[in-house]
Amino acid sequence: MNYWRVVNKCEKKAEARICLLAPSREDKSQPELWPIMEGTSLYLPIVILLMQCTPSVPVTVSTNRHKVEVREFSDAVLSCVFRTERDQNPRIEWKKKGEDISFVYFKGDFKGPFEGRATIDGATVTLQRVTQADAGEYRCEISAPLDNVKLGETNVTLKVLVPPHTPSCEIPSSAVTGSAVQLRCKDQQSIPPATYSWFKDNQPISPPRNANATYLINSHTGVLEFKTVAKEDTGRYSCLASNGVGAPKMCEGRHMTIEDVNVMAVVVAVVVVCLVIVVCGCGGLLLHRNGFFSPGHRGRSNVNYIPPPQEPQDFKHTQSFML
Repeated sequence: MNYWRVVNKCEKKAEARICLLAPSREDKSQPELWPIMEGTSLYLPIVILLMQCTPSVPVTVSTNRHKVEVREFSDAVLSCVFRTERDQNPRIEWKKKGEDISFVYFKGDFKGPFEGRATIDGATVTLQRVTQADAGEYRCEISAPLDNVKLGETNVTLKVLVPPHTPSCEIPSSAVTGSAVQLRCKDQQSIPPATYSWFKDNQPISPPRNANATYLINSHTGVLEFKTVAKEDTGRYSCLASNGVGAPKMCEGRHMTIEDVNVMAVVVAVVVVCLVIVVCGCGGLLLHRNGFFSPGHRGRSNVNYIPPPQEPQDFKHTQSFML
């Protein structure tokens, strides 16, 4: 059987070869196909041209998770999925943004602090035993020189969660009734920031429900404030920090004693101070009347002053005379 073949010029491209085989006019075995092929041959160049004009798919880069949150000292997976047009061996790079952009993965190797504790599968990177220093924004770049669009990228943000540490507590040992007192609790290392709750004698202190309460609790800053402490506020206080990542931590409890004001001691002290002021004032007035503070006063002395004896003066000749 003889065949004629129409081959588009794109036959040179292996991925876009278009060939059409049909029986020749000398082939009498299939005469019914000739009307169909003659009508189709008019539109065949147009169809081939449209297929040639179909836009090519550029290199595309994406990620399964743009935000990754993991606990400290666990592994973090930074996904990067790509598709290229022609290039089957594109260049893969990972970078970390900061004050300066640093390489994480470059020319087939991990760089800097990631060397020896990171792996790559395709373009997806796994960081092992991450710390707070690893938190930040990462960028996956795919470079395909053989494609029409040669570069694609995607960003992944890594957040390292840190469980609460034992908070530091500032609790005064004593206070006077009626005074204002603040108790402070703070954990500087937990991520996200911890929230705080207070305990008195191992019993939770509930937040005040009305504006007339004698105390205030700020669960975000960790401050327990007494507007005016009373005798019944005496007790052992402790603070609990929690952030939902790990087990909550509590500071060591401390005892705070509220003492009444000693009214008798205050009265005695005031009387003593007044007596001292009166005595000093009377003494000063008496000295002033005796002229002690007058400008001409030199003070009196019980010792009689005896002037030193005068030596006889030498005779001086003042006038000449004749005998």
